[in-house]
Amino acid sequence: MRLRALLETEALGLRLLGGEDELDRTVRGVMTTDLRDPSRYLTGGELVLTGLAWRRNSADSEPFVRILASAGVAGLAAGEAELGDIPDDLVAACRHHRLPLFAVNEDVAFATITEYVVRQVSGERAGDLAAVVDRHRRLMTSGPAGGGPDVVLDLLTTDLDLRAWVLSPTGRQIAGAGEPLPPGVCAALAGEHLAAVRTGRRGPHRISLQGIAYSLFPIRGAGRTPGGPGGRDVRESVLSDWLLAVEADAGDWPAERLDLLQGVTQLIAVERDRRDAARTVRRRLAQEVLELVQTGAPPAEIAARLRVAAPVLLPGLGAAPHWQVVVARVDWEGGDIPGGPVAQSLLEEILVDPSVSGPEPSDRIAVAHTGDEAIALVPLPAQTGEGGEDKAPEAALHADELLATVREPLRAGLADDGRLTLGVSAAVHSAEGLRGALEEARHARRVAAARPGRVCAAGHHELASHVLLLPFVPDDVRRAFTARLLDPLRDYDRRHRAELIPTLEAFLDCDGSWTRCASRLHLHVNTLRYRVGRIEQLTSRDLSRLEDKLDFFLALRMS
Repeated sequence: MRLRALLETEALGLRLLGGEDELDRTVRGVMTTDLRDPSRYLTGGELVLTGLAWRRNSADSEPFVRILASAGVAGLAAGEAELGDIPDDLVAACRHHRLPLFAVNEDVAFATITEYVVRQVSGERAGDLAAVVDRHRRLMTSGPAGGGPDVVLDLLTTDLDLRAWVLSPTGRQIAGAGEPLPPGVCAALAGEHLAAVRTGRRGPHRISLQGIAYSLFPIRGAGRTPGGPGGRDVRESVLSDWLLAVEADAGDWPAERLDLLQGVTQLIAVERDRRDAARTVRRRLAQEVLELVQTGAPPAEIAARLRVAAPVLLPGLGAAPHWQVVVARVDWEGGDIPGGPVAQSLLEEILVDPSVSGPEPSDRIAVAHTGDEAIALVPLPAQTGEGGEDKAPEAALHADELLATVREPLRAGLADDGRLTLGVSAAVHSAEGLRGALEEARHARRVAAARPGRVCAAGHHELASHVLLLPFVPDDVRRAFTARLLDPLRDYDRRHRAELIPTLEAFLDCDGSWTRCASRLHLHVNTLRYRVGRIEQLTSRDLSRLEDKLDFFLALRMS
């Protein structure tokens, strides 16, 4: 805004005392001070408000005004409440340094002037930034992006003092201005956003975490708005759309600023769509390898296709990599929403190291989908032992670790009608082993599907134990078996506020060792013996017999 606008606003009660020729100066902010030397707090372009408490005698005016003029302030407004009329020495000093001087009526609070200037300057900055955003949008739509999302986020910070980050639905930071958010905060923001989307609330979604207010804006790709008239079901995109998190409460923002942030999300969506299109090659490679494996193609043909895929997924790699297969499935109640595409985009995100920022790490992941199932082909650099022998890579994926940091956000997105199950194979180093790895990952996913919970995973190591058999036990047999053994204990715990079930779990986990189990539960051994005796009495079983221990163990695993 211009200084001239201050005089045109009667509510501010300002009188011009000097500097008529400088009224076209631009005001970029406002500062209130009564320091004799406020230079360290000035950056230029401010309207300085002062109550004149710094002035002890007429000699103080000249150095004070000289400091303001040297800092490049736009003007000075002095209050009349302290001294009445503005001293002539101050008027003379401002005239000498060509600094516009205003008198502030004693009935007008500095806060009124500050609020007016901030509101005007903020609106003008938003308008300027909106023009920049629109220009970037046109450029990105017609050609390659210049700098990606980080550029526009930097503009938000420098022009509007808004800190913002682009997050994936799993809470991984893709872009941001300034310091990155802590992973826990990212996951919480993503979870809150997904929960709000699933309940149908319109953005921006406003929340507070650790005393800090955030506003969350959805970033949607090309296509119709989910949940809108004639639009897609929200479940088709809720687990793949990015979000923009802004450190501010947008509840009292004017429409112009909200429109600006919507423009920012559209700008980032263009970049998101462009990067999704770049995944086409990797997806096609995975689809070709998968079709060869499932149709029983000769290993030599599969190996040739893998040699084509390796340079694309691991550029510059000399030796042939190991490979792992990850299978994921997203199921929605009712079965009317295809789960394959959702699982594909979600798996592409889950397989990225959550500690790595930016969208590029996904360039090393190839995911295909068939039906409701997504299958990832993950290359791992080969490791060589001391004797030159090939050994399993240290960077192999582990099922539990894949979901450790994303479980909570995904639960919010799946809500009460969706489920994600995931299986991970062992690493293989040849085309001959790829078919077995695919079947292994599928078996592991079925093991995960047999467990309770919205987000479950299982790895290849579990297929060498009893858990391989559990998914194939009919549900009615499971319920009858667990009810017969565990319901008497649950009823007793509920009626007497006892802990027989936790005691049984600990006893079996300690391999029946009385001393270790008592120590773990912080009980006297005699108290533990009493509880185990009560378990045996209620179930007519003997926990000293291997068969009964095994039955209890399986019942707990299937419950």
